[in-house]
Amino acid sequence: MSNERAWEEKYAIRSLADVPAPAAFLQSNAHLLGSAGTALDIAMGAGQNAVFLAQRGFSVTGVDRSRAAVAMAEEYARDRGAAIDAVAADILEWPFPENQFDLIIDFYFLERALVPRIKAGLKKGGLLFFETYTLDQQRFDGPHNPDFLLKPNELLESFLDMFILFYHERIEPDGKGGYNALASMIAKKV
Repeated sequence: MSNERAWEEKYAIRSLADVPAPAAFLQSNAHLLGSAGTALDIAMGAGQNAVFLAQRGFSVTGVDRSRAAVAMAEEYARDRGAAIDAVAADILEWPFPENQFDLIIDFYFLERALVPRIKAGLKKGGLLFFETYTLDQQRFDGPHNPDFLLKPNELLESFLDMFILFYHERIEPDGKGGYNALASMIAKKV
């Protein structure tokens, strides 16, 4: 089964009850967000983070290549009384606008070719929240393909031309009896 088909099937069988909570890293740092502006959620999945931002007053565009995920995100937003612009597109082919966003979030999606586009997409003073798996994840359940796992300090080094507000690499319990190896960063475009 192709990877794309697997994602379609994953989201096609889900119900709104299966939509996870917004990312803990986003929630615990929400005080940095302010209350309005434009936001982009890269690889938004079921839309939990996009809806969280919309409920805080952001005009949110969420992009995901899975049409089933986009449909679920739209349904989840309606159910929560939030408005998001959910786009079914490959983020690598999507016409990423420059100087458009006050906030860009990227959770658990690593595509190194996007780094320059993320930087260009942020307005001056815009924030980036980025969290994904590191190579240490290979020791646990979850993604194992090194193409989609960060090397030590790679995320930090990729955004050194921005003002780094927070950076942390760690291994932590995943809440299901296993562990996640993660790198988390908040950076500001200067």
